[in-house]
Amino acid sequence: MILQNDKQENNMGTLANNYIFKALDAYPYDLEEAIEALTYALAYDEKNTIALCLMGRIHAEALYNYHKAKEYYAEALAENIHAFNIYPNYINVLLWNEDFEEAEKLIDFALGVKGSDKAVLYLKKAVLFETKKKYKKALKSVIKAREHSFNSEFSYTIDEEEKRIKGKLPKKKKVKSKKKDKKSKKKKK
Repeated sequence: MILQNDKQENNMGTLANNYIFKALDAYPYDLEEAIEALTYALAYDEKNTIALCLMGRIHAEALYNYHKAKEYYAEALAENIHAFNIYPNYINVLLWNEDFEEAEKLIDFALGVKGSDKAVLYLKKAVLFETKKKYKKALKSVIKAREHSFNSEFSYTIDEEEKRIKGKLPKKKKVKSKKKDKKSKKKKK
């Protein structure tokens, strides 16, 4: 009896995975097919973190339903806090929905999870500070992101983020020194 239950669970997991692969293949080009495949996947395994995360992405990125996306992401993380692919997407939703305190708490929590991509998380923190117009804090987070980055492609992304943030820093006014003014006055005489 126990063997038969294990076999059924394994078969259901395989079916769920097949539908997840179909959804991943369809997303983002064929949303109807992706949603249909995810609906079947979740019917076989309602706690599948990959299916929940992708459903969250569809609700956030395609349907702009941030509230529903947050529900899917929260459910996925409740099931598995080590599902690292969820954190950046969930943080994006929180930032887009202007849930800045919640985003900061999630970033800080995710940074403490062993194995999480610290470079991506510090870059998300930089974006959070940028949206709050705390540019110096944002640049400090960019530096931390660079310290934790171990591939050239992502380092390029970090460099571009840094340029954008630096471009938003208030321009310093050039103050003429009194000595230069005195010298220029003497030369004019």
